[in-house]
Amino acid sequence: MRIALAQILSSTDPTENLKLVEDYTRRAAEAGATLVVFPEGTMCRFGVPLAPVAEPIDGPWADEVRRIAAAAGITVLAGMFTPVPDGRVTNTLLATGPGVDTHYDKIHLYDAFGFTESATVAPGREPVVITVDGVRVGVTLCYDIRFPALYMELADRGAQLITVSASWGAGPGKLDQWTLLARARALDSSCFVAAVGQGYPGDELATQSKAPTGVGGSLVAAPLGAVLAAAGADPQLVVADIDVDSTQTARETLAVLRNRSEFAHIGKAESRW
Repeated sequence: MRIALAQILSSTDPTENLKLVEDYTRRAAEAGATLVVFPEGTMCRFGVPLAPVAEPIDGPWADEVRRIAAAAGITVLAGMFTPVPDGRVTNTLLATGPGVDTHYDKIHLYDAFGFTESATVAPGREPVVITVDGVRVGVTLCYDIRFPALYMELADRGAQLITVSASWGAGPGKLDQWTLLARARALDSSCFVAAVGQGYPGDELATQSKAPTGVGGSLVAAPLGAVLAAAGADPQLVVADIDVDSTQTARETLAVLRNRSEFAHIGKAESRW
């Protein structure tokens, strides 16, 4: 399976950001990818009020992403924001392409490092696995990557590849944490992990507020933790070939999913995710 990671720098203008989606999707399709993964906040970067830009999942912004995916003939994952009745939004990943039209609402909200995402964002409840070109793909968003149980659950639901769309906050050690967590979740789940984030926006924007605006470092990790491809800090398209059948070999070599103890059921409540 050939996949592409679109490490972009979203602006605060959803219309302008659609131009990035179209450009990177076209380039991914020309490179032979069947899946292109965009970051969290592709619709609009963090650091500004999100309610004014939020649209329904069947609204014009999402419909334009659908058109772009259909024209390119590949599956597109792109972060957006959708309104909810209490005045907040959901942090949503739209998945659209051949035989796919669904979405995932971020379960774990980023109430950390001095930022309170839950003040303006309502949490999702349900893990999501899609099928792309015959491959089962689990989807996650940013802070989800710090919660291994979600990744194991996605593997239990058949995922061979798990994507992470992020707008990772900059700061001391944060890029190292991002890389370490992506590799650890690959090991936890015995899946490939395709982790794509916003590029680094420069020192001024990255430090002027506590909003997570990106750090770069998108990467693809193999089921045993090896990094297969990685980006630097700047916007770029990363293309990688993955052998999804090797997940089974990895699960036989390092059988963490099978070897979970009888106590694994403890905490299998809603808070598990």
